[in-house]
Amino acid sequence: MIFSTKKLFAISLLSLSVAAPTAYSADANELNLYSARKEQLIKPLLDQFTEQTKIKVNLVTGKADALLKRLEVEGKNSVADIFITTDAGRLHRAQQAGVLQSIQSDVLDKAIPANLREPNGFWYGLSQRARPIFYAKDRIKPEDLSTYEALADEKWKGSICVRSSNNIYNQSLVASMLVHNKKEDVEKWAKAFVGNFAKPPKGGDRDQIKAAAAGQCDIAIANTYYFGKMVHAKKDPKQQQAAEKMAIFWPNQAGRGTHVNISGIAVTKAAKNKENAIKLIEFLVKEDSQKWYAESNHEYPVVAGVAWSETLTSWGKFKADTLNLSNLGKLNTEAVKLMDRAGWK
Repeated sequence: MIFSTKKLFAISLLSLSVAAPTAYSADANELNLYSARKEQLIKPLLDQFTEQTKIKVNLVTGKADALLKRLEVEGKNSVADIFITTDAGRLHRAQQAGVLQSIQSDVLDKAIPANLREPNGFWYGLSQRARPIFYAKDRIKPEDLSTYEALADEKWKGSICVRSSNNIYNQSLVASMLVHNKKEDVEKWAKAFVGNFAKPPKGGDRDQIKAAAAGQCDIAIANTYYFGKMVHAKKDPKQQQAAEKMAIFWPNQAGRGTHVNISGIAVTKAAKNKENAIKLIEFLVKEDSQKWYAESNHEYPVVAGVAWSETLTSWGKFKADTLNLSNLGKLNTEAVKLMDRAGWK
């Protein structure tokens, strides 16, 4: 059966509506949370919060873009009090869509560095991930690597694996480069960088690392927490074996530092229990919560002084880019257009 575009859109809206809770509890001791993080990556912390505060948290998980669309469709009738998603670029989209509200919390302002939160309180970072260079240990010498910009050098022709330009993580990386470099220089870089691809972009971050380990390329660009998942993939020895063949190189250490991004949290514009929503966010930046995040998902704490997990520590210390991540969303459209012009598929 063939559906028209209009009918398909209507069906998608219906599915969003059907997926929503049948009724909203006006109980001040309940919160509704839409999360793009999988249940196992947030539920244990929510259970701890409920145990300590007696505030029940109703969790709805889903794909990041689908949850944002759902918030837009539901509008002021949304049952969601809180929204969790990945990448500052997506948080900016939610802010621009008008589905978030600004909040004020001295606890959050003190705990979270200014560059990891929206300046006007629309969203806050919960955990950090870096996006460094991964290289095949048997083929690449780390001293031959230096910066993201240097990956445009002709010596890397046919050597690089990276996912597609429609991926928000790559869009944010390019947006960060637009903050630090002239637009014409970034455009020139992007064209040369694409010319060094070993193969057309396909798959996720782990696929790029596995491709490099298998010899399809020598270098991959990926988020650190994906590498951590591969290192600990006990039920998938092939992922572990691929990870063993790869190592991390922290680019731009002599300059601005390695690109980092966040998973973040915000109070929705439709929130019925704003005060308790803020309490939950404040709970999630406590030391114990931050340590749990690092241990369970191989992400870096946003709160300074919180101990890293053994896995994160094994990768070594690095200098991180400290630009305010709100810039990544503001420059997203410009980054996407630039990548398109460069032929980044």
